[in-house]
Amino acid sequence: MTQDSALNEENKNTNAAKPAPERPKRVNTGLKLVLEFGPLALFFVANQKFGIYAATGALMVGVLAALGVAWSITRRLPMMPVVTAVLLLIFGGLTFLLQDETFIKMKVTILYTLFGGALLGALWFDRLLLPIVFDSAFHLDDAGWRKLTWRWSFFFFFLAVLNEVVRRFVTTDVWVNFKVFGILPLTLLFAMTQLPLMMRHEIKPEEDTSETHF
Repeated sequence: MTQDSALNEENKNTNAAKPAPERPKRVNTGLKLVLEFGPLALFFVANQKFGIYAATGALMVGVLAALGVAWSITRRLPMMPVVTAVLLLIFGGLTFLLQDETFIKMKVTILYTLFGGALLGALWFDRLLLPIVFDSAFHLDDAGWRKLTWRWSFFFFFLAVLNEVVRRFVTTDVWVNFKVFGILPLTLLFAMTQLPLMMRHEIKPEEDTSETHF
């Protein structure tokens, strides 16, 4: 056996010994829905039974519990839920400390303003945050991500303005209904309207055209 042949054989053995890279663990769809919508349902029920302060506490506990479950499964935390949890703890804490429900209502406005501003700010510096936000669930070309970034940023600003209008002119119970049954359907509807754009700019995995020889 020549030296080159020996080296090639050694490289093959080394490569064969390397374990295949582990795929990142993901939360299954059913559990993901529970983790995302469970805290909101808890918020709504607690407000109906005990009022806004108890509902705020229930929401804080629910969001932290959802993050804990997600971390225990995937060992990582998506960016948007973490930012949401941090703002919730800050404004929920102020709600309790000052006994003023205005803070928990303003949290929604600030959250969506922050999301919209972050998307546009990153785009200004030629960075794309949406692929991180969607946790690599979609694969689009840069043009598609940029168009989608503009649309989602303005939609977040729209939600921020809408929340300000609603919270200033309706009762707390009506605002809770808007938060649970208004913002969520609007977000899902908007996401569905973006599917044609995403389909046009989708990057499909290359088909394996290699032939197997026996």
